Amino acid sequence: MELGLRDRICVVTGASKGIGLEVSRRLVGEGARVLMVARTQDALAAAAEEVGAEWLAADVTDPDCDERIIATCAEQMGGIDVLVNNAGTSRVTALEDLTDDDWRDQLELNVMASMRLMRAAAPRMAERGWGRIVNVASSSGKRPSNTNGAYSVAKAAQLSLSRVFADAYAPLGVLVNAVTPGPVATPLWTAPGGMGEQTAALQGVTLQEALDGVGAGVPIKRLGEPGEIADVIVFLCSERSSYVTGAAWSADGGRVAIFI
Repeated sequence: MELGLRDRICVVTGASKGIGLEVSRRLVGEGARVLMVARTQDALAAAAEEVGAEWLAADVTDPDCDERIIATCAEQMGGIDVLVNNAGTSRVTALEDLTDDDWRDQLELNVMASMRLMRAAAPRMAERGWGRIVNVASSSGKRPSNTNGAYSVAKAAQLSLSRVFADAYAPLGVLVNAVTPGPVATPLWTAPGGMGEQTAALQGVTLQEALDGVGAGVPIKRLGEPGEIADVIVFLCSERSSYVTGAAWSADGGRVAIFI
């Protein structure tokens, strides 16, 4: 299927690994020009070379980051057509252990950083009469997780933020949607010190047993793969999603048992 992404200029945050890396790979494969953004320069540069994309090392929680990213697109690539807000992280933390800083950090990363990038990119897309924005939220934004309340609340706010921008920009040709993955076999879960090991430590089991247990709680009975989520995101970035806006697409293996 031709997705109509050839020569489109795309920005993907959190792009050095996991879902962001797979989104970048697929966009390049569709002929798009991609600017990959992440904090860790060495890992990002290696990932971009592998994929065949441009890269910019930046922390999206920096209030000046949005203008830097958009300026790079405008000056070096000629504009911006697609924005994928994928940067995010979480830790297994009980509600009573969450600090004020934990709450602020999650809101800054998932809401404020996404908002600033959309605020900078959407008007430019509107000037061109075409644009796609996809915010990578979480199933926890629909059904809060008891392992990190701050993350869940921030992801719910990100979904609301997506709808606000979707309503404002749909008449101008800019379509804004969200994707809500469930647990996915990315470094967030599988890497040393990640959520898998944190869960294993709490339960007194091995990493593999912990990951198997998380997967068993999903109706499909396994963790998602990064590429499976990326496929949904890239569709929403494409010309083929021309009548979709303001939606929160579940890509969670059926984990959230509601139609929304």
